[in-house]
Amino acid sequence: MNFKKIATIVLIITCFSCSDYVDILPEGQQNSESYFNSQSDYEDALVGVYDLLTTTYLNNILGEIASDNSLCGGESPTDVLEWQQIDDMIHTPDNGALRSIFQFMYAGISRANYIVEFQNNIDFEGKDQLLAENLFLRSYYYSELVKFFGDVPLYVDGRISIDATQSIDRTPKAEVYAQLEADLLIAIESLPWQQSQNGRATKGAALALLGKIYLYQDKFPEAASTLDQIVISGQYQLVDDFATIFLNSNENNVESVFEVQHFGGEGGSFDCFQCVEGNVAVGFMGPRFTGGNFGPFTKGFAFNPPTTEVYNAFSSEDLRRDASILNMEAFVAERPNVTFSLGNEVDYTGFYNKKYIPYAEANAGDTNLTHSNNYRVIRYSDVLLMAAEAFNRSGLNDVKARNYLNLVRDRAGLEDVETSGTNLTQDILLERRLELVGEGHRFFDQVRTGQTNSIPGFTDRNTLFPLPRIEIELAGNRWPQNPGY
Repeated sequence: MNFKKIATIVLIITCFSCSDYVDILPEGQQNSESYFNSQSDYEDALVGVYDLLTTTYLNNILGEIASDNSLCGGESPTDVLEWQQIDDMIHTPDNGALRSIFQFMYAGISRANYIVEFQNNIDFEGKDQLLAENLFLRSYYYSELVKFFGDVPLYVDGRISIDATQSIDRTPKAEVYAQLEADLLIAIESLPWQQSQNGRATKGAALALLGKIYLYQDKFPEAASTLDQIVISGQYQLVDDFATIFLNSNENNVESVFEVQHFGGEGGSFDCFQCVEGNVAVGFMGPRFTGGNFGPFTKGFAFNPPTTEVYNAFSSEDLRRDASILNMEAFVAERPNVTFSLGNEVDYTGFYNKKYIPYAEANAGDTNLTHSNNYRVIRYSDVLLMAAEAFNRSGLNDVKARNYLNLVRDRAGLEDVETSGTNLTQDILLERRLELVGEGHRFFDQVRTGQTNSIPGFTDRNTLFPLPRIEIELAGNRWPQNPGY
């Protein structure tokens, strides 16, 4: 399986909004009910489950736009209006971006469930590991849904029939999390620490996702124990030079726990974002260059500009600031011939997300959509900070919490902290903001820790996003809407 260039052989795509199953089969191929007859059939189907990871670009960009880390940006205040509404916290159940997330994540779940439904057809060497990867991916898609929507319909035994779409209710998120915990514990047993191919799920990735799920439920002792297994394993370490982590030449490095593989050489278009193998978010976030020598970067659409406040939250000694955020004033001062458009002047801050800035490359199709920058889903520094938070907030071990926090700070060129208790908690949460700025985690960290006062327009209803209205209607109006919508 090649996770840089995915050519899916069989996909069974089922969303709650679909009126029927869609079978995408090569000419002469058997139908979906008789497909799993060889190891390669299972492997090809698993590629289809991985393939939907490319759609999580939307989850990640909205995780920043919805937070106090960035504004929406774009060309004008009405450019991609559904993102603008989320930035202003005035989104409704008719928001198209939220419906896309709902559909994309359930498409991934359906592909995983297709394998689950026929998992007992045949036996072959490596089957346990394949099924473990599948459980990890399904857990990841479900965890994204819970982050956005809270209680969501849970179905794990196979594909969802047309009749079932009219009878499945929303499942309390505690029960969804319980299912994910059980699935990940099974997956961990069969996953290796290292894979032969980049991008495939590992034991470390499954432990990290499980630890994160515990953390989101305030199960701090369980999170501490789980995440500490990753640290103790010695499988990962911090990259010495922070500025190199997000270079395309340094993908899948020793700090990468799980990384979505993107490929710029396979075309795509605005007509089908889920068809694109490149990182769609990257083209949206680049500056709107108009002339001069701005290499190695290329132009973008100026969405997701970091705020002045988050830029100033870094100390001048922090090595991460200029590696994470492009200061356009400083950039142009060094290259006076560079020209650019401000785009949406209301949201123009002078800053851009440098972690996922578009690079000039030989990409295909619509070159704004097919950048090959991998998305770093979970980095080792994230694991260290989650473990630090878990050890601190559980009251188990502030010394270990400080040690893990200071490993991250040391790499950033900062002095160690010596705090404890609630002061240490605040130090850890601030460090998460600075270390992970621009990576899509901020809004959900703010919600789960109750630190939403700094989000403009945020009210209690914004703790969750609304379920898409049309999905409620297509499910027979069975599902109650989230409060306030």
